Amino acid sequence: MEFQNTFKGNFQILEQMQIANPAFIKWAGGKTQLLRQFSELYPQKFNHFLEIFLGSGAVFFNVKQKFNPSQSFLFDINEDLINTFKSVRDNVDELIPLLREHRDKDNNKAYFNEQRQKFNTMKHGLEKAAIFIYLNKTCFNGLYRVNSEGKFNVPFGKYKKPAILQEVKLRMASKFLQNAELSVSDFTEAVKKAEEDDFVYMDPPYFPLTKTASFTSYQKGAFLENEQRQLAKEFKELDKKHCLLMLSNSDTPFIRELYSDFNIVTVKARRAINCIGAKRGVINEVVIRNY
Repeated sequence: MEFQNTFKGNFQILEQMQIANPAFIKWAGGKTQLLRQFSELYPQKFNHFLEIFLGSGAVFFNVKQKFNPSQSFLFDINEDLINTFKSVRDNVDELIPLLREHRDKDNNKAYFNEQRQKFNTMKHGLEKAAIFIYLNKTCFNGLYRVNSEGKFNVPFGKYKKPAILQEVKLRMASKFLQNAELSVSDFTEAVKKAEEDDFVYMDPPYFPLTKTASFTSYQKGAFLENEQRQLAKEFKELDKKHCLLMLSNSDTPFIRELYSDFNIVTVKARRAINCIGAKRGVINEVVIRNY
């Protein structure tokens, strides 16, 4: 009860400061913009919460805020992302001064390239988490993309005042993450953690709307038709276990056919990634549920 009261009090502080969600990184396909639509789609009662493709964590933070589940299990295949979330959860007091150092440097291409090269040669740890956040805030469109060797290769973003240090968000995210277990895991392994009455949210790399629209290089490898079919298979197995399932994806005939036995609703999202500015705008996405 004491934790719940403290948690609610901390969220009131967030509201007063007009911080609706403490997601502290930008992420391609991040769900912050969709949370108002999602709030009517969540199950109202569940046991544990699992997020299989963590990304920015916006849905986790939203679910934590609304329901405060006793335990959450958060997964992503991106080792650097999980390392960063663990650093925020466990060492936020040590992380903030490192970010302050990056913030106080001149935001220029030379410094960015130096930090990007350093990032690609480092092992996991607190310093790498700080560089991860710095690069996320200063690279082009906040993308995470790797080359064929698995090296981060997004160019400098030329932002005038990037939000490198968001101390209030980081401290609140740390509190939200205290009862969360974070793991580097492929979705086929992550789903094994789910049990009856658990709420499982999946936000995979989206199936491309066109053959030239694919953006799946968050990690070395791709997430295309075969991977989408495997994910749908796992979704159906979890349904048999009586888990409560919610999955986001692009609104395409292929995706609708894969999940035709389930409840499919349409949500409106603003496309943020396209090399042609005129092709950015509001598009339909689907949310698939088994409840």
